[in-house]
Formats: sequence, structure tokens, C-alpha cells
Amino acid sequence: MLPKWFNDWNKSNPTNIFGPAILVGAAGGAVFLAALLITWGQPYATESMQTGPRGTGMSVPEFNVDRLAADPTIAGYVAADDITDDMIAEVSDAALANVPPALEGMPEDEYARLLVAMRSWTGIPDLMEDPENYQTQVAYSMVEMVQNINEGWIGHVQYNAEVGVNCYTCHRGQAVPSDIWFRIAPVNEVAEGWAAVQNRVTVQSQFTSLPSDALEAYLLNYEQIAVHNLDSRVAENPSDPGVRTWQDTERTYSLMNYVSNSLGVNCVFCHNSRAFYDGAQVTPQWATESLGISMVLELNNDYLVPLRDTYPENRLGPVYADAPKAACKTCHKGYQQPLQGLNMVADWPSLTLVGGGFD
Repeated sequence: MLPKWFNDWNKSNPTNIFGPAILVGAAGGAVFLAALLITWGQPYATESMQTGPRGTGMSVPEFNVDRLAADPTIAGYVAADDITDDMIAEVSDAALANVPPALEGMPEDEYARLLVAMRSWTGIPDLMEDPENYQTQVAYSMVEMVQNINEGWIGHVQYNAEVGVNCYTCHRGQAVPSDIWFRIAPVNEVAEGWAAVQNRVTVQSQFTSLPSDALEAYLLNYEQIAVHNLDSRVAENPSDPGVRTWQDTERTYSLMNYVSNSLGVNCVFCHNSRAFYDGAQVTPQWATESLGISMVLELNNDYLVPLRDTYPENRLGPVYADAPKAACKTCHKGYQQPLQGLNMVADWPSLTLVGGGFD
């Protein structure tokens, strides 16, 4: 039995049977969609982290489906409680005798447990088995590097909470960490000078036309991160020492774009949108990121670059045969905190102090 309004409408429009059918269908679809949204939630809902005064656009929005989803690599992390006595018993006497210099004095049972974890974290099942193996030689230096990060760079790796780093922070179960980088500039063979380092899609430029030498300049060569002079028609020559040019601005933008992608944030995560250039108006995250840049400079120059002659040829860069280097994405991999803030040092006190803290 049809409703009265339908019968009345049908009498007045005997040849048009589609209008009311469409109306009923649309109403039914709207009810179904509303019920779906109530039941399953809004798939495009966002949550914003306010980084500055409201109304200034200073917020970092993120889809809830991404914000609430766990980093998939967390599931592969081996904690101390995951290591059984059977796993420890499989560690050979040769490996137990091969203790990295930075861990000398560590009790054998503690070292065995840590070694089982390190083998899982790096995906190298025979790590420390052969002292002459290049991976073991690299591991000696990497243990020192981890200790230095956790003790010397607390302001960056433990700013919000006790988090720290260990091998898994970068390796995620792979012998070669993802998101390492090598020198590749110049990248444009048909041009010289400034044009030779840009306008070609590369990983270092984050697949944009921006310069591809930003990581090399700012995370290896200690060049100043800065934009051009803010005054118009200043009496300066671009060739004069210390003069910031538009080339420096583009290179800075290239680095900032890399940082944004590495942490999954936008510009106002660190900068005040009303005055990007003013260091007095930045957010607290700016200081943490600045420490991170200084930390990466030290890691590359003091730990990673010196390993160049330790690596086999197939582990070196494709252009300059240089050692692999680290940058923000090597640890963060798209998240504000690596592994979403998972505590990486609570179970491993030997990795929190230079020299392991042993007498």
C-alpha cells in the first residue's frame, strides 16, 4: 500500500513515475549513509595539533586513520622480554668473546641478551661472530654512536619522554637501513653551475625540482641554513662572503621539504606562519629540530663517513663511492617520533652511556 502523497502525486503526473522513485531512493541512500557514518565513523575525519595562536593557520592536521594507526614496523621490534633462554644459549662462545670496545666490562649474560636483540634489530644473524667481518667492524662504531646519541643528545632524543635510540630505530630488521643517502650532485649533466644541482627529480630533492645537494650542504658540510637578505636592493654582491642569495633560499626550502616529509608535518610545526624568518617567534619544536640537525652533522662526520674504507664496494655510493649517511628520515620514517615514541632504551642501560657505564 503506497502512501497517500504518492497516490495523489501519481494522479497529477500519470506519465512521470521516476520523480518520486528518485526522491525515495535518495532519501533512503541518505539514511543509509548517515547510519554508516555513525557506525563506522568519518573516514576523512582529521585531528589538528595546534602549534601557535588560533586563527593564524598554525596547526598540523592529520587524518585520524593515519594518526591512530600503529607504525607497522613496531610489530617487528624485539624487546628484552621477548628473548628466551634458548635464544641466548644459541650464541656461540666466539661471539661472546667478541665484545665491542664500547661494551667492555659488560657481564656476559647481559651481553648475550643484547647480542640476540642486536641480531634481530639489524637482520644480521651472525653479527659479532667474526671480528674481521665488515658488518662486525661497522657494529663496533655503531654501538659507540648509539651511546653518544643517548647520552650526548638527550635534548633531541628524550625531549618529551624517555625514548632514546637503539639499532632498531634505523635498521628495522634490515642490514642496511632504509632512507640512507649518498652524494649525487651535480644531477643535471647538460648544465653547469647552479642549474646543475636542481630541476631533476631525485630522492634527495624529495622528487621535486628543488636542489638535490641540500643534505650534502647542510647535513654534511656544515653550511649555514639561511634565506636571502630581507631588505630590497641591498648593497651586496652575491659573490661576497656571507651573502645569502636566492640559491641559498632554494636549497633551504629543499632541506625544509625533506624535514617535513621525514616527520610527517608541515612548516608551522617549527615556524611561526607570520614570520618564518624570525628565530624569536618559532615553536618549541624548532629547538628540538635544530638539535637534530646538529646531531646528524656529528653522526655523519664523526661516525659514518669515517667508515668508508670499511665497507665493501657494493655498499658505497653510486656516484662518488662515498659511505652511506643518515638524515632525519633514517630514524623518523614519516613520524614525529621514531616508532611513535616507543621506549628504545629502558631495557638496555648499556646503550644509554658512553662506554656502557661499566667501571
